[in-house]
Amino acid sequence: MGRVTILDGGMGRELQRVGAPFRQPEWSALPLIESPQYVTMVHEEYAQAGADVITTNAYALAPFHIGQERFDREGRRLAALSGLLAREVADAHPAVRVAGCLPPVLGSYLPERFVADEARPLVEVLVEEQAPFVDLWLAETQSSIAEVELIGEVTTHHASGVPLWCSFTLRDTLEAGAALLRSGESITRAVRAVEELGGAAVSFNCSQPEVMEAAVREAVPLTTLPVGVYANAFVTDSHAGRLANEGLTQVRDDVTPEAYVEWAKRWVDAGATIVGGCCGVGPEHIRALSAQVAGG
Repeated sequence: MGRVTILDGGMGRELQRVGAPFRQPEWSALPLIESPQYVTMVHEEYAQAGADVITTNAYALAPFHIGQERFDREGRRLAALSGLLAREVADAHPAVRVAGCLPPVLGSYLPERFVADEARPLVEVLVEEQAPFVDLWLAETQSSIAEVELIGEVTTHHASGVPLWCSFTLRDTLEAGAALLRSGESITRAVRAVEELGGAAVSFNCSQPEVMEAAVREAVPLTTLPVGVYANAFVTDSHAGRLANEGLTQVRDDVTPEAYVEWAKRWVDAGATIVGGCCGVGPEHIRALSAQVAGG
């Protein structure tokens, strides 16, 4: 087994933990707007914890979180700032790469709300402004294949040559033993779509640790692309029945660094070669992954 690439962990909850201004609906965008030094602090924590890749704090830079007026007025500046802050930290840690976050711009976990013509101009802003600072794109928490296909079109047009990693969020429970995208689409279809659009990696994120192994086991035999996992620590279905930016979702007590490492070992045994953490998974988890899972 070769070395496993270690991603960073969740940004939002770590910003909250270190005392940054933090509330919904702005979520992780609020520190970027009001106190960007906290964003630098969290990037530095993850770099020191052993992350090979740190992700720009651009997840909440969409009208869904910051409002259309603010996005129109400040979206480009904030997207560029998110890239710059990550780049500055990575430049101080030469082995660390920067992933440009490309989120679900019309809302998390809401595949039914996706409309390509509405999403395209928002994604274009994030791509154009982050492009000078990133080593790769990370389309993350994507609930449907259509969302990823649009991002593939935009990144190819505006930032050709920069690798695109595509990461899907999964339903919180398996169905007949199979993991599914939140849209209900299969892992097999998702992997094929990433290959067709020229993606450089496929992964699964912002879902329960328990459903990830099934996704990896289905994906790995289908592709030569690297397969990755970065789970969240949310209580199962605690976000069900409401928008993802209405209140703060409860975080599990049992997703300790030790427990997370054990899950990660199973993902790696199943063939994953990229591992990190999402919401509620912090620097202590990444430090444990770097020490016990990275290998190589």
